[in-house]
Amino acid sequence: MKQSSILVTASLLSLVLSTFHLADDIVFGYEKGQLWTLTALPILVVWLYGTLLLAERRSGYIIVLLSSLLGFVMPVVHMRGRGIGLESRVAHTEGHFFFVWTLIALGVTALFSIILSARGLWSLRRGQPR
Repeated sequence: MKQSSILVTASLLSLVLSTFHLADDIVFGYEKGQLWTLTALPILVVWLYGTLLLAERRSGYIIVLLSSLLGFVMPVVHMRGRGIGLESRVAHTEGHFFFVWTLIALGVTALFSIILSARGLWSLRRGQPR
C-alpha cells in the first residue's frame, strides 16, 4: 500500500476519533456544548480538506501534520494532573471505556499521521518520488 494512502486512512481515522472525542467531552461535561463549541467545525473541515483534496501536496502534508498534532495533544491534556482514573468524573460512569479507548486510539492514529506527514514533507524536500 502506498504511503500517501496510508496517511489518508490514518488521518481520516484520527478525524473521526476527534469527533467522537468532542462528543464525549460534551456528554461528560468537559465542554459545555454551547455555540462556541462549533468553532471545531471549521478546524475539522480544514483537516478533512487537507487530507482528501490536498493529498501528496506540501500544503496537505502541513495541514495534516498540524491537525494531527492537535489530535495528539487531546489525550495528553486529559491524562495530565488527575487524569481520567478513579477520581475523575468519568471513572464510574456509563461509556467511560469508550471515552478512554477513543483517547488512546486518537493518540496512536494522530502520532502515526504526524510521522507519515513528516516523512511526506521530507521526501518533497529531497525531491524523491512520492
